[in-house]
Amino acid sequence: MRKKIVAGNWKMNNDLAQTEELLSSIKLQWVKEPEATVIVAPAFTNLYHTFESLRKTPIEVAAQNMHQSDNGAFTGEISAKMLKSVGVRSVILGHSERRALFQETNEVLAEKVNSALENELKVIFCVGEELEERKKGNHFEVVKNHLEGGLFHVSPEAWGHIVIAYEPVWAIGTGETASPEQAQEMHAFIRKTVAGEFGQEIADEVSILYGGSVKPSNAREIFAKKDVDGGLIGGASLKAEDFMAIVHSF
Repeated sequence: MRKKIVAGNWKMNNDLAQTEELLSSIKLQWVKEPEATVIVAPAFTNLYHTFESLRKTPIEVAAQNMHQSDNGAFTGEISAKMLKSVGVRSVILGHSERRALFQETNEVLAEKVNSALENELKVIFCVGEELEERKKGNHFEVVKNHLEGGLFHVSPEAWGHIVIAYEPVWAIGTGETASPEQAQEMHAFIRKTVAGEFGQEIADEVSILYGGSVKPSNAREIFAKKDVDGGLIGGASLKAEDFMAIVHSF
């Protein structure tokens, strides 16, 4: 049975004090065991503190990015080995902001995926189209390209450590949200594309998250769709009450 997952991507927000406050609030909101695996992804500077703070809870800690090399002359970068050493279990790769703002290509992301898997990190791999691409009707082609270029080189066994997050880029930080029907349509396409390359059994087991302005008001309807297994949450994950309301939407 596929895992239900709600992951909070805090992006470049929250200094140490703000991180402590948010973590305390999340723990206070933890009134019952959720049906979903819960993950939070703070800034690099707060990863170890977050891991220590959540050590006695079921909440997992993810990084927002990593470098593909284990070490070397890459000033300012962080490796998978470094992440693992401070308790990180998962890493977000291929986020639309990394692709657009930092020109991360499928080739670079494939190398990052390899490094993460070699270091036993779970990969949350992001795919998704820009508004222009959807308007032109190219959204399926774009998503297929992301999947093929970044993930389809891995072994079938690796899929037990991979989660896919679909981001309609036009619905991130804009207040726009893909309709539950649009989300389901793309998630079904992603699952079908994975099945075509790796077989139906693997496709049926991979969790596919929706990442596009999920809020407490729309989470239940989106998560009810057959092929939507949870969410990669941005802005709403910075408010403990909203984040936990989304977590309990299943």
